[in-house]
Amino acid sequence: METVVLLRGEKVDGHVEIDLDVDKPGRKSGTATYAEIKAYIEEKYGFKVSTLYIAQMKDKVGMEKRKNYNPGSGEGKVPICPPEKEAAIMDAFRHFNLI
Repeated sequence: METVVLLRGEKVDGHVEIDLDVDKPGRKSGTATYAEIKAYIEEKYGFKVSTLYIAQMKDKVGMEKRKNYNPGSGEGKVPICPPEKEAAIMDAFRHFNLI
């Protein structure tokens, strides 16, 4: 979170009170990084998931992703997310309020 303040030597009529949640500064509700999703799944389920599987699930539920700057040639075989990992990723999405 950034704040810009202009300090001037003028008389002030009043003030504004702002409540800030200092536990999670700068974090919007319903956001999570791929690393956070992967860590949650590993801690809860005991297995790892790849970022590819997370991206596939984001596509499946219609979530927005950032642009892929390294798309590859498109000649290789793309693995499909197994059902047990799919369920774990969906649980992580719900945990982080993404869906």
